[in-house]
Amino acid sequence: MSDCVVVDCEAPYCEGKRCAETLFMDYRRQHKLRIKIAQVFNTYGPHRQPNDGRVVSNFIMQTLAHQPITIYGDGMQTQSFCYVDDLIDGFGRLMRSPDDFCGPANLGNRVECTMLELAETILELTQSRSTIRFLPLPSDDPVRRRPDISLARDFLA
Repeated sequence: MSDCVVVDCEAPYCEGKRCAETLFMDYRRQHKLRIKIAQVFNTYGPHRQPNDGRVVSNFIMQTLAHQPITIYGDGMQTQSFCYVDDLIDGFGRLMRSPDDFCGPANLGNRVECTMLELAETILELTQSRSTIRFLPLPSDDPVRRRPDISLARDFLA
């Protein structure tokens, strides 16, 4: 059995992605076109928009503004983060893969860290005196986010 963490996503964003993937696969079958589908997970790196709503940006902006870092839940929920250069490498490998491999390939990182570890790292790197504020975890928020990258590892190595 795979150690993939399944996040049941009912949000319009997730449904939109599933619909687009289905349409691409149908178009591939009908028109014999080469397609590649990548599923991108939690990318970070330079030139991100400061207010993009992602956890890394949120934590950094809060510390730079000397505001408390907001963690939802107890901070033990985990995510994995993929540096943008690694993502671009994954895209290149996917585009160079054989025509009969179209994915979807999960592009991300299997190494997880807790939200508390992330907050503490950002506090240390920014040398901020911000505190950490814990708020209730939304009921639909997953406590673990780690992509199963085995297909990408097998086909794109």
